[in-house]
Amino acid sequence: MDWFRPILGTVNRRLGGVASSSWPLPLRRTVEAFTLVFFLAITSSIISQFLTNNALSSTRRSNCHFPAIFNFGDSNSDTGGKSAAFHRLPYPNGETFFHKPSGRYCDGKVIVDFIAEKLGLPYLSAYLDSIGTNFRHGANFATGGSTIQSVDVKVFEAGFSPISLEIQLLQFKQFKARSDELFNEATSSNLKNSLPRPEDFSKALYTFDIGQNDLHFGFKAMGEEQLKASFPKTIGTFAQAIKELYQLGARAFWIHNTGPIGCLPYTVIRNSPKPEDTNQNGCVKSHNEVAKEFNRQLHQRISQLRVQLPDAVITYVDIYSAKYSLISEAKKYGFANPLEQCCGHYRDYYVQCGKKAMVNGSEIFGNVCSDPSVSISWDGVHYSHAANRWVAHQIEDGSLSDPKISIAQACHNPAES
Repeated sequence: MDWFRPILGTVNRRLGGVASSSWPLPLRRTVEAFTLVFFLAITSSIISQFLTNNALSSTRRSNCHFPAIFNFGDSNSDTGGKSAAFHRLPYPNGETFFHKPSGRYCDGKVIVDFIAEKLGLPYLSAYLDSIGTNFRHGANFATGGSTIQSVDVKVFEAGFSPISLEIQLLQFKQFKARSDELFNEATSSNLKNSLPRPEDFSKALYTFDIGQNDLHFGFKAMGEEQLKASFPKTIGTFAQAIKELYQLGARAFWIHNTGPIGCLPYTVIRNSPKPEDTNQNGCVKSHNEVAKEFNRQLHQRISQLRVQLPDAVITYVDIYSAKYSLISEAKKYGFANPLEQCCGHYRDYYVQCGKKAMVNGSEIFGNVCSDPSVSISWDGVHYSHAANRWVAHQIEDGSLSDPKISIAQACHNPAES
């Protein structure tokens, strides 16, 4: 009971300075008990007020209402862009959730689909998909094979999409200008209801998942040190896109870094790494180290952007850690071998998921595995519906973000709370 003696001393002084040691024992105990109760009541009130204020602050931060999402990226977040522009992805893509090809390199949903669900929004329509498309709640400019860097002949001939981040940004600018015009001129409610309202562009969430193909191309075309030397320019192009969107009114940004490229079955099979370049999970160690260096520089540049764009809320999301955790503890989370894909074949012969190829004079089809729900890799390069769902759940609460705010709070700057 010594911890509240200073308080008892205060009571003593209030009672005229009579030494408590001279009080009768029952009186001393009564005063001590009264003092303890009084102290606990005050403490409880302070703690209660603190928790109430904290809860109110949390409630204020959780009240983000994003009317739309505008996404930029590659096949990790493509919801039909490449399929609409070039060729429709074949079945069994889409079999688990959509039960038909949906333009996604996956048996079901990609991460941006789960993000839309979390925010209570419909799945994003691809900007390039002109058939039955509703853009009221945003648009997806991502296309499979896209890079951050501008596409030249070498990049295009290596098999990557001509629709780089620069082109996606141009598409967005045109989309915004035309949407504003049509919304203000339209007399048809059906047309108005299919377009974002002009004020929605500044209230929307701008999401990014791009950069993996810049690494893919770099590993094909140059050495690792040369690839690393290209990062400042590539990331500078990315930062410029953020600045241009900011000038157009964008304020809330949710940016994924790139995943552990060295753990993709395609990478492991194609590179046949030596033991000294293989980590404990069977991944290509050097490829992962390059990806981590890219992410380090991206994170650093985003920190600079926060200073340069003071009204922006820019959330950096560590997708790498989420995906690597899943791969390194696959069995713990109910998944099978993370270095085996579910659809197609890459080892002794090569057949893409859902396509046919002639192997030793016989026609072979890129079949699907018996249970996609336990596969991490869908087709050797892209993640399965089940894996995307797992990763999405890891990042939605903000525990892997800088700053550590959830996707539902990503319109508020924690420093201002």
